[in-house]
Amino acid sequence: MSEQNKKVVVNFIEAFSRGDAEAAKACLAPDAITFAKGFGKLSGARPYDLIVATTGSFRDLIPTGLQPTFHTVTAEGDRVVVEFEGNATLANGESYCNQYCMVFTVHAGRIKQVNEYYCTILADQKIGPLLEQRGLWNT
Repeated sequence: MSEQNKKVVVNFIEAFSRGDAEAAKACLAPDAITFAKGFGKLSGARPYDLIVATTGSFRDLIPTGLQPTFHTVTAEGDRVVVEFEGNATLANGESYCNQYCMVFTVHAGRIKQVNEYYCTILADQKIGPLLEQRGLWNT
């Protein structure tokens, strides 16, 4: 089961990294929720619909894709922990490089919950304004 859960999680990260909402949906349970931990404005809970909308917007926001470099993928039972870096060029031409650690809970082959750890302040500064322009975030 752990190897199958790893595959679902890696597929999800690759899908959102390239802005492929349909592929991301295939990995998510209908009641999936993410919790971005931290102190930035992008911190907090995002339910399924917002996860999918944000993923879809990444195609325009990050035309190069997030280009994840996976460092570790560890699974035990229904939990998968992934450490990776994303290196991208944003739609406005700025560089966006962040480090991530995400803890996934997978049930019946679908992601139920994600606890995201990354520099939310950097995301606020770089991605926040682009999300705001598309009506997906309010300052």
